[in-house]
Amino acid sequence: MAAVAATAATKGNGGGSGRAGAGEGGGTRKRKGPGPVATAYLVIYNVVMTAGWLVIAVGLVRAYLAKGSYHSLYYSIEKPLKFFQTGALLEILHCAIGIVPSSVVLTSFQVMSRVFLIWAVTHSVKEVQSEDSVLLFVIAWTITEIIRYSFYTFSLLNHLPYIIKWARYTLFIVLYPMGVTGELLTIYAALPFVRQAGLYSISLPNKYNFSFDYYTFLILVMISYIPLFPQLYFHMIHQRRKILSRTEEHKKFD
Repeated sequence: MAAVAATAATKGNGGGSGRAGAGEGGGTRKRKGPGPVATAYLVIYNVVMTAGWLVIAVGLVRAYLAKGSYHSLYYSIEKPLKFFQTGALLEILHCAIGIVPSSVVLTSFQVMSRVFLIWAVTHSVKEVQSEDSVLLFVIAWTITEIIRYSFYTFSLLNHLPYIIKWARYTLFIVLYPMGVTGELLTIYAALPFVRQAGLYSISLPNKYNFSFDYYTFLILVMISYIPLFPQLYFHMIHQRRKILSRTEEHKKFD
């Protein structure tokens, strides 16, 4: 799953999908951008998504100030979190219709991993919603997405401030491990409740002669982080060096 890592692991043109932003192809041939109508739509989409995640950030701060505690802040932003994270499903459509030149399969995996964590784990297992681990990944996602959608917006407008580019390729150093830790701890906290309730599990015998153990599936999901985490993290480190060093070279020539 590694949802936070997915926001910077692939190549795209900054059009609200392709999870890595503008100019990350690294090749010498420049991709043709979307047309004016598609560009206008993508700018609006990214502005709305930036605003949505800002609403979540403000909601978290206001709830913390009102309660004087960081415990159970999830309930204060549950609805906008579900809405805007689910809204990222449109990024799959952007790839499918070709207005963003990124892999449909990879983008689908990246988006669905977060949607899965929100709906199939956090929403479905009410008992974990008060866990501090949920707040951990929510904060990591929120900061990451505000930066990411801002990055896309300014890239589409051909006016990308260096501070946003720097933040996008630097803050993941902390946000990625933070988000992954929150995700893993949340899934782990859900396991006993999933086993006790038999959530989403299908047992034999049945007319389809098919069984599915959701508890085991979640364990496999957790195990999948082991090979994904170092691979994606070091890929992002490499991307950071390449992108930021290229920017520094351009500054010298300017």
